[in-house]
Amino acid sequence: MQIFFSNRSMISPWDRWHSSSCCLCCHVRTGTVILGVWYMLINAVVLLILVTALGDPHQYHLTSAELANDLDDMDDANMCIASAISLLMILICGMATYGAYKQHAAWIIPFFCYQVFDFALNTLVAVSIVVYPNTIQDYLQQLPENFPTKRT
Repeated sequence: MQIFFSNRSMISPWDRWHSSSCCLCCHVRTGTVILGVWYMLINAVVLLILVTALGDPHQYHLTSAELANDLDDMDDANMCIASAISLLMILICGMATYGAYKQHAAWIIPFFCYQVFDFALNTLVAVSIVVYPNTIQDYLQQLPENFPTKRT
């Protein structure tokens, strides 16, 4: 009796495990699900904070004197836009999680595009901080004296 081995059985267990693992020593699919759920939770917390701020505007409201302009109506508009972005991010992260769980690669593409855009934007910010460090100091000096995080 002759036994035939497939190519898969000739690969050592270490090579088989190592070829499909990602940073957290888990399978790429599992890591994608974990990452998608993590981003969904973070965006859900942000959405909860924004909805709370919209519900009680006096608690999170900066007056025009603190902002040095008289665009008080823009606070609510900015919070609504931020809430819409947070809802969109929850949808995109849910799509990535579902796509990874059901092995539908097309569902992961919006999350991947967001990650590429976020990386490019953060790279540009880091480069601008290195190239123009005086701009940040000028910005910090222009903040109002009673700004919560300003240190003199």
